[in-house]
Order: sequence, then C-alpha cells, then structure tokens
Amino acid sequence: MAESNFVDYVKIYCRSGKGGAGSAHLHRAKYTPKGGPDGGDGGRGGHIILRANRNYWTLLHLRYERHVYAGNGESGSACRSTGKDGADQVIEVPCGTVVFDAVTGEYLCEVTDDGQELILLRGGRGGLGNWHFRSATNQTPRYAQPGEPAIERAIVLELKLLADVGLVGFPNAGKSTLLSSVSAAKPKIADYPFTTMEPNLGIVSYRDNRSFVMADIPGIIEGASEGKGLGLRFLRHIERNAVLLFMIPADTEDICREYEILLGELEAYNPELLDKQRVLAITKCDMLDEELLADIKNKVPDDLPVVYISAVAGTGITELKDLLWEAINSEDNKVMTITHRNLDTDYIEDDFDEGEANYEEEDWDDEA
Repeated sequence: MAESNFVDYVKIYCRSGKGGAGSAHLHRAKYTPKGGPDGGDGGRGGHIILRANRNYWTLLHLRYERHVYAGNGESGSACRSTGKDGADQVIEVPCGTVVFDAVTGEYLCEVTDDGQELILLRGGRGGLGNWHFRSATNQTPRYAQPGEPAIERAIVLELKLLADVGLVGFPNAGKSTLLSSVSAAKPKIADYPFTTMEPNLGIVSYRDNRSFVMADIPGIIEGASEGKGLGLRFLRHIERNAVLLFMIPADTEDICREYEILLGELEAYNPELLDKQRVLAITKCDMLDEELLADIKNKVPDDLPVVYISAVAGTGITELKDLLWEAINSEDNKVMTITHRNLDTDYIEDDFDEGEANYEEEDWDDEA
C-alpha cells in the first residue's frame, strides 16, 4: 500500500495550547501612586479541533503531518488587559472518520456530517490576574494564577467509508466486475486473487433518478478477523454500510459453507454486523444451464434474499437493484447504530516504526 494514495489509517500526536499566566501588576500613575492591583487574566490556550469535510476522501493529507500543535495563550498585562487566546488548530478529515487513543486503543469520537466539529483536546484556561484577589483584608495582592498546562495525546484516525451497500466475498468473487457494470467506477479487474487492494466507491443509478452508493471491499479470506490476508485493514469499512451484499461464485463447491465462513469472519470482527440487512448474490451464472441452476437453488441458504446474476451478461442486475433498494430503505436501517470497538494496541504498534512512537517533552517546547 506504500504507492497508493488511499490512506485510511493515520497516527498523529497532538498538543493543545497552554493558558497564559495572569498578571500581578500594580497600577502606578502620576497622580495615583498607589492605584492598587490591576493585573489582567491570561489568554486561553488553543484547542485541537476535528472537523469533517466532504471534500476529503482519504487521510493522505495527514500522512506526513504527524504533529499538530495549537498556540499558547498570552499572559495578562496592566490595566486589567486580558492576554490573547492561543490559535486553534483544526484537523480536516473526511466524513466517517473515527478517533481512538493511540496508547490504550480507547474509542474517543467520530465525525460523520459535513462541517461537524469536535474538540479533541481543550486548551488550558488562562490564569486570573491579581485584580480578582483583592479584598478588604488583602488590598494589594502581589500574586496571580498561572495558566493551565497543555494537554498532549497520541491519537489514531481511522476512515470508515460511508456507503449504502458493501460487497462482501472471497477474492475473485466478481465484486469489482459488478461495481464496474452498475456504476461508472473503474476498479482493477484481473483473474488473480486480491486484485482489489483498496476500497472503491461507485454510484449506482436506480429508477426515477434515484441512486445509492456501493463500496467494493477487498476480498476476505478465512482468518481475516485475526489479521490474515488483508486482515483488519479493510474490514472496518463494512461497519458503515447499511446493507451487506454477499457474493459467491456459482462454481463454488459448497455455497453454504463459504457463506458461513464470511459471516463468521464478520461476527468475529464485530458481532453487530450480523444485525445489518443482508442479500446473497450468486455470481457468474452465465456459465450455468437450467439444470445446474436448479441444483444450486436447492443448496443456497434460505434465511436471506438470494439473487442469481451475471455482471458480464447483465443477467439479474435489475432484480438485484430492486432487492438492494428495498433493503436500504428498510425501517431497521433507519435506527441502526454501530458501537465502535476499541483498537487492539498490538496492531497500533505494528503499523508504525519504533522511532515514530517516541517523543520527548522538549520536542513540544521547541515547536511552541
């Protein structure tokens, strides 16, 4: 994936700004030699803000910008002047980005709507000036509050594609061929496994100028939930799909067995995936005659809608679109939510060089 521009996983280090110190100034003027305390408050430190932007499709722009620093608040000054607030730092990400703690793997937040903003790290509050501490018994306070310190945190950003239909199947099941035949997408198609090395999105036209988004996920093999094959790298994208379209070739020896393997991998990765709407498509049916097709119909699972298609010949495509549109608009999809599981810390460390995971406190100060 080194040469690919599709980046859906980035680890970065963030630091909010520290608050400015309050002023302990005492007012002095020509005719008021003992004017008393007038120290102003320190400014607030800058926030680290996450903002969803529909113009971004991947996290490529963050791949080589691993450190994000917000500005520090300025100190207060005389005449009760408040210090300037530190500059906020906004991290623009695609819609559907999820944030995890890079040390513990804990799920933190997600942004799904264009323009949605969340504060990842709050800037430190500015300290109060000595003007706030004056009283009848302490009329000349010569002290002020320091500003709150900055907050440092390493986070992981994961992109989970927002699509209506996700294609699930073993390598060479015909997923890319179907996407290219029903949409304008041009995924790579070849006769060897793992031709698709990154997800592809396509907009599928439907009746009455309606449409839905279909995502071609790289092939899943047995053990993918444990990291085999492309493993966990792309299983995350299935969580966002409203409907899962399982695709199994007609020349498979045991269709039910292959379907159970795919279902088992999804359950091992996230059990909530089993609550999604599912449709089974038997592909490459142009190779079958009526007798073989009747034999296959007796062997398919009977607990979900089944459609027999051939993307090359165009057989069953209209029926498939009808089933998908009905599943997408089902009442179950309108209330379904996904609970994001925490990241496995072993996989976090494996994705980065050892040198990138170490940073010293003095490095933050140099940047400030």
